[in-house]
Amino acid sequence: MEIESFSQSRLNLPEIEDNRNSYWRYTIAPGRSLTSIAAELSEHSMIEHPNYLIWIARYRRLAGKIKAGEYSLEPGLTVNQFLDKITRGDVIQYPLTIVEGWNFRQLWEYMAKMDNIKNDLENMDNRSIMSKLGYPDTHPEGRFLPDTYYYTQGMLSSQILKRAYIAMDDFLGKAWGERDIGLPLASQYDALVLASIIEKETAVASERKQIAGVFIRRLQQRMRLQTDPTVIYGLGSDFDGNLRSRDLKLDTPYNTYTRHGLPPTPISMPGAESILAALHPDDGDTLYFVARGDGTHYFSSTITEHNQAVRKYQLKKSANDSK
Repeated sequence: MEIESFSQSRLNLPEIEDNRNSYWRYTIAPGRSLTSIAAELSEHSMIEHPNYLIWIARYRRLAGKIKAGEYSLEPGLTVNQFLDKITRGDVIQYPLTIVEGWNFRQLWEYMAKMDNIKNDLENMDNRSIMSKLGYPDTHPEGRFLPDTYYYTQGMLSSQILKRAYIAMDDFLGKAWGERDIGLPLASQYDALVLASIIEKETAVASERKQIAGVFIRRLQQRMRLQTDPTVIYGLGSDFDGNLRSRDLKLDTPYNTYTRHGLPPTPISMPGAESILAALHPDDGDTLYFVARGDGTHYFSSTITEHNQAVRKYQLKKSANDSK
């Protein structure tokens, strides 16, 4: 009866010093025995009878099922609940969010700052990283689907990146199979490149298909895309935050003012909605758009209307900014 009472008793957890968390972290190393776990809990006065813990685990046939990992022990956790947790492998899951519109450098810098990820790609260039992931000769830009991924303490950075790569590959393949007919896109990769441009052009969800429609019609009519985000990407570290007219004339593989068609690679990691917009663009006759200054765009069908919109929204804004 005393053992049964012990199984329902609560662990005497140390006071939580980290105000950001409401639980105490407890790590079980690979190969750790139940006997050593019971002894450690007793040594830290978290349980009174270490042998009882062992007997209960053996009675419940859990003694050989302990799983290594980092666990959260919440206030009020009973001995039985503790045993359930460490034999289920109910380890702490950390979130990692890949943001829509990030480029690969931004993703890599973000991951490199996370202490609980084991970086097995440190000091590698992009080519080596992709080879490590199992995709040699693949450009990393745009290849990782923006989403929130969960990982455990000590997981390899290559494992997390590979999951995001596979997620993008799966989503893109399915979306490509359901695309509109007649698009001037020769491959899934073309769709990914276009989606990456759409992602950088607007943060307004309702505009994505409109912008996609403009770019699709430009491609169909052999017009240059003339989109600033590709120019900025091509400038790389030389871009200081201010895009100048001379930058638009500087020919790079990514300058869509000087070159026809799509740039050679994506320029960002597009989200699912931008990919769907690229493959299901709005119908219409608009060929131009200009930023209004409030995050939205004005769309035009003729160069005359577009020039009027530029004078109204861009030149007026420049004049106001100079005051």
